[in-house]
Parts: sequence; structure tokens; C-alpha cells
Amino acid sequence: MQNKVLIANRGEIAVRIIRACKELGIGCVAVYSKADKDSLHVKLADTAICIGEAKSSESYLNMNNIISAAIASGCNAIHPGYGFLSENEKFVDIIEKCKIKFIGPSSDAISKLGNKAVARQIAKSANIPVVMGSDGVVETVEDGIKIANQIGYPILIKAVSGGGGKGISVVRSEAEFVKLFETTCLEAQANFGDKTVYIERYIENPRHIEIQIMADHFGNVIYLGERDCSVQRRNQKMIEEAPSPFVNDTLRKRLGEDAVRVAKAVKYENAGTVEFIVDKEGNHFFIEMNTRVQVEHPVTEMITGIDIVKEQLRIAYNNELSVKQEDVVINGHAIECRINAEDPNNNFRPSPGLIKNLVLPGGFGVRVDTHIYNNYQVPPYYDSMLAKLIVHAPTRKEAIRKMRVALEQFMIDGIKNNIEFQYLIMHNTDFVRGVYDTSFIREFLEATKGD
Repeated sequence: MQNKVLIANRGEIAVRIIRACKELGIGCVAVYSKADKDSLHVKLADTAICIGEAKSSESYLNMNNIISAAIASGCNAIHPGYGFLSENEKFVDIIEKCKIKFIGPSSDAISKLGNKAVARQIAKSANIPVVMGSDGVVETVEDGIKIANQIGYPILIKAVSGGGGKGISVVRSEAEFVKLFETTCLEAQANFGDKTVYIERYIENPRHIEIQIMADHFGNVIYLGERDCSVQRRNQKMIEEAPSPFVNDTLRKRLGEDAVRVAKAVKYENAGTVEFIVDKEGNHFFIEMNTRVQVEHPVTEMITGIDIVKEQLRIAYNNELSVKQEDVVINGHAIECRINAEDPNNNFRPSPGLIKNLVLPGGFGVRVDTHIYNNYQVPPYYDSMLAKLIVHAPTRKEAIRKMRVALEQFMIDGIKNNIEFQYLIMHNTDFVRGVYDTSFIREFLEATKGD
């Protein structure tokens, strides 16, 4: 049977997966909502199938329609990309029962790691440090207050099924806990269909460091260095770089080995990312594992020369990893800026609409992952990301300079976007020095207010 992959996603990641499939000689089928009928991934795939209306719940989250499209088009694998159903254990379980390959981990691994409270226990059992917190979910305000008082404020209330910076509340007092507990539960239910939450100690202004791992079904697990994702707005990443300017060789090895232990503890297969926070003293703590390809995977590809999406496809079709741990060499420095349709001068309000003129940057060491084009209508229904701009250079200093030039030459007319905001960050003294943490954007906005 000829290999054929259905891509259960949209936007730049769908385009990225299509390219990898075509380079490997694998057939690819796109799915799309009625709002995405003119999207680039629809034009580039071998076949495209409409799976519903504009609302995600009626299209990209519609399991029956997606699986029916895969079966009808003769696909023997489904790649979920990121977001939508990529970490939905029920979706993966149905795919497995239909004898279709899921390009990702098993439903069992997703079940264990997708529940962040359970994932904490797995990490603790593997002797990996975790932030002090509740042993499992917190059912009531009263139980939460008792645990918070034992841990000490400030604390975080976090959705067990959370992701993308949603379902998280910082609580600094008992009075705030009473107010925010129910709010966080409601947000978790609205975003993830699961209102359960847990509690952990809030570490003020840490670095957010994540480790890319790859694992095959022969028991081989490797790590591909770290990414620094500390430049965040409302817990959502904006700029990522690899390697981290904060992480030394000793810490890198500890983080990598801990990430591999987490993966091995659940017999993990395919690509995954183990996320840590690192305090100012260099102590690291496991926070979660994302059981999918990450938005920011290109910076790792640029510094290692390893095509992560191709590795995902090879693993899914029962091949061994193409590299061993000793083959992984970090080369140079890479930075990624997420280019979003949003208005930085209006509280980053989403800005859908018609792109009237588009000029993409280029040159040696410059990569643009995108699905937009001239006269493309950006729909209002989905994530506001338009493109990922990635640069690679021999040193961090050179990478920053390259990113400045690339941002100068990136033009999107017709809709508001954050290109100028990213350009300003690339000139910020603290960012250039590599002296920043998760409070950076908040402080940057305060410092530039009124400018």
C-alpha cells in the first residue's frame, strides 16, 4: 500500500508537513474548513477535502469528519500538527482502532502526559525535580486554600489539560484564590473541555527552557538541545532561540537526560518536548511535556541540521531514528519571531482582514514558514499567527543582526501586525545581552509605554 498522510491541521504547519511529505515521496491530503478554501495548504496538497464550517468545533475539531476524510482518501496515517486535536487521546484512540497510523505518540502516552497532574507524578517517580505543588487535582476551593497555605503564596492554579498559556492563574493571597479558582476552572472547561485544575508554587520570573526529544519504537530516545522560550506575553511564546544564552553545558546535559527519562518512563514514540522552568540559581524543574511537534521546532532544526517533521514521518512508518545521540551537534545560533495579525498598540487585539501587499525577507540563513500570500484573506476564526521568521548565524550576536535586517524587509500591508514590535525587541539592551526571563515582555511594555 502506498503511504499517504492526511494532515489534520491548517496554516503554516500544514504547509510545513506537506513539504516534508513531498520530499519523502509520500502522498498528502489536506483538510479545510469553508473559511480556509483559499488557504495555501489546500493549494499545495495532492488532494483537499472540506470537513465543515468555519468554526473549529465544526471542522478542525470534528473527529468524525477528519477520520472519514482519511478513510475515504485512502490515507494510512494522520499528522495532527500542533493545536486542535494533536494532544487529544480520544482522537488518537479512535485512529488506532481504525488501524491508521497516528504521527505522534500512543494514546496511552498522551493520556499520561496530557494530564499535567499525572505528568508531575511521572517526573517525580523518575527522580526529576518538580515544582512544589498538589498531589493530583484540586477539587474544591477549600482544599486548594489548605494546599496553598502549606506551599506558601504566590501559587499557580493550572488546568490539568492546559496548553498555549490558557487555563493558568497567578494567585498571591487567599482572597485572590477564592476569586480565581472558579474562573480558572471555567476557562479550562471552555478551552479544553476539562475543568480540573492542580496547584503548584509560582516561581517568580524564571527562564522557560524546553528540550526537544525524538524517540522511535525500537527504544531509541535522543535529545536535540534546548530552546529558550522565555519571551512570552500572557504565557504565550513570542520569540524563541536555540541554544539558550543562559544554559551552560552542564545544565544542558542535565536537562537533556531528564527529558529522556520522562520519555522512557511512558515508552514514548515520535517527537515531543519536555518543558522546564529554571530559576536564577540554575535549578531546573519539570513542568510539562507537549506530546506533539512544537511551533518553535525550526530553531532546533537550524542548529542541528535535523528535519524534525521528516523524522516524525519516518518513525511513524516504523523506521529507526536516523541519528544517535553522539551524532547531535549544536551549530551556531537560531532565533524565531512569531509574526501575528495583531495590534500591539491596542492590547494586541487580533487583526484579521485582507493582505494587500506582502514582501517576504530572504537571504543566507533566513527562513520563513508561512501560509499567507498577496490578497490572502486572514480569517477571524483561528490563531492569529501569520508566519514564523527564523534566522541562523554562527553566533547569537550575528543572529540578532540578521533578524533585524529580516524584520526590516518583512512587509505586510492591509492588516495590523507585530513586526515593528519584534524589531524593537531585537534592539532592546537586555535582550541583546541575553539577560531576560518570563517577565521580559511585561517590563518591556511598561518601559515603552507612551513612546
